[in-house]
Amino acid sequence: MKRLSPPRVTTSHTLTQGIDNALAVAVLFGIGFALDHWLGTDPLFMILLTLLGGVGVFAKMKYRYDEEMAAHEAERRDKATAGRVSQ
Repeated sequence: MKRLSPPRVTTSHTLTQGIDNALAVAVLFGIGFALDHWLGTDPLFMILLTLLGGVGVFAKMKYRYDEEMAAHEAERRDKATAGRVSQ
């Protein structure tokens, strides 16, 4: 009986990206909370690091989207060119 290999999970998987984004913001929130507790500056670092995490997550999502769209456009252009040459 042949064994099936488990499915590969890549970083382009949507669930993995969502967990990665949520953890990035949560970790920075936790660091901000710890800094505020340690320094006695209640919401300052918590807010700043959470905003920094959110901006970083959205920037990462935008760059990843732009990369994927450029690859799709190049693939579409190559297919169109190949279709014209073969005719």
